[in-house]
Amino acid sequence: MRLLRQFYRIFQINITLVKHGLEEVIFAVHLFRPIRFLLLLMPWHWFRRADISHGVRIRRVLEDLGPIFVKFGQALSTRRDLLLDDIANELAKLQDKVPPFSGEEAKKIIEEAYGKSVTEMFAHFDETPLAAASISQVHPATLHDGTEVVVKVLRPGVHKMVKRDLEVLHLLADLAHRYWADGRRLRPREVVDDYEQTVMDELDLIREAANASMLRRNFEGSSDLYVPEVYWDYCRVNVLVIERIYGIPVSDIKTLKEKGMDMKKLSDRGVHIFFTQVFKHNFFHADMHPGNIFVSHETPENPKYLGVDFGIMGTLSPRDQRYLAENFLAFFNRDYRRVAELHLESGWVPSDTRVDQFESAIRTVCEPIFQRPISQISFGNLLLRLFQTARRFNMEVQPQLVLLQKTLLNIEGLGRQLDPDLDLWKTAKPFLERWMNEQVGPRAFIKGLKDNLPQTLEQLPELPALIHQFLSQQTQVTPAAIEQQKIEIKALNKELKKQRRLSWLVLLSGTLAATAVWYYS
Repeated sequence: MRLLRQFYRIFQINITLVKHGLEEVIFAVHLFRPIRFLLLLMPWHWFRRADISHGVRIRRVLEDLGPIFVKFGQALSTRRDLLLDDIANELAKLQDKVPPFSGEEAKKIIEEAYGKSVTEMFAHFDETPLAAASISQVHPATLHDGTEVVVKVLRPGVHKMVKRDLEVLHLLADLAHRYWADGRRLRPREVVDDYEQTVMDELDLIREAANASMLRRNFEGSSDLYVPEVYWDYCRVNVLVIERIYGIPVSDIKTLKEKGMDMKKLSDRGVHIFFTQVFKHNFFHADMHPGNIFVSHETPENPKYLGVDFGIMGTLSPRDQRYLAENFLAFFNRDYRRVAELHLESGWVPSDTRVDQFESAIRTVCEPIFQRPISQISFGNLLLRLFQTARRFNMEVQPQLVLLQKTLLNIEGLGRQLDPDLDLWKTAKPFLERWMNEQVGPRAFIKGLKDNLPQTLEQLPELPALIHQFLSQQTQVTPAAIEQQKIEIKALNKELKKQRRLSWLVLLSGTLAATAVWYYS
């Protein structure tokens, strides 16, 4: 039954492509190439309106196919170096111009969630949405105390639509894993599994509220980013109420320039926000397309970002975080051998990979892009060469890094729009050097000592009592048990001597810590 449902969805996708005049996509599949000539015999091919561009057709196909496909279009819309202008402009409309559902239906969902009428919950509720996205839409409202808010409401039936398309993605991933030459290396099953978790989390607006609250706390008092306040008493699984913000869409370059925004500082801060989230907070906004980012108009000489839509957030394990930072630094320093070694140490490439060959391949791809502004770099060609290198060395896709890669592409696309001359490397390198110093330098030693000292001191007095308790419980034992006890007692005595030595080490470390604090203060 599930398989039939999946194939039916694939059939729907093909019908949608034909409906919007993109049947050439179907005939581009290897299986159908021999009968491609049939395309010329289709009647609708003769009378197709020439005034509808490919960009419009692609956007309409993605809109008709639903949330999963709309999100795919959103990600593509930031990659103007990979797309024709008309396609990029149309896909950009998916960021905040998805067709809305009716305000009456939104009110019904809200009233079912609260068990009360909209007029009881809000002094004013506007049925006309401010913006509509693939999974939800937002309406302006006012609380009874006069506070201006926005109310985010999940689309009706969105769970069913998402689950249906996820089944299709799982089917395609399984086929790719089995029959595609690069299927095992690219790990499509794991990538889809991770994406499923991300999308299902996005359908829980209580989780989004918690994400927004934590991100707001992380950037409290920051001059880089402002995160609106969450009104917890009004939040439900399918309804989110959050402070209304006023700003200029980051994609509205014309208005930003008219307001006198410092575009260079704005682009630099976007990069700084990204690296702060990833390496300092280890909690990053993973859906930073232009539709979710605004700029405050209050201080154009010192521009500040305003963030919305916190449904997709990412984190990294300490191991991945460390390897990633070291890779970035080695890359910025053009230490390609260290990049190759790190990939081997992390297990991202097979253990039998020759370091010198991998180093040479990385150098060939990356060396041409250094000390050049973004406007002069073809990231499309760079990505293509990197994929070719990855294929050659059987490098596996890391599913846990997919969100980060997507976010980095969004940030790069945003930087390209704001300041084509942005030097990404110059902006990011000092930040990463400070972070690495905090991880392995004197500050890291002091922090580790501070964190572990209370636990060590707490455990020292307990060790003799544990030995006494152990011996008191042994009343009747066999010779074999006595021998085992001797071994265990010997081990305990050894541990006690170790703890005594540790007490001296603690005293010495305390002295070193005091000296280091004095030195760095």
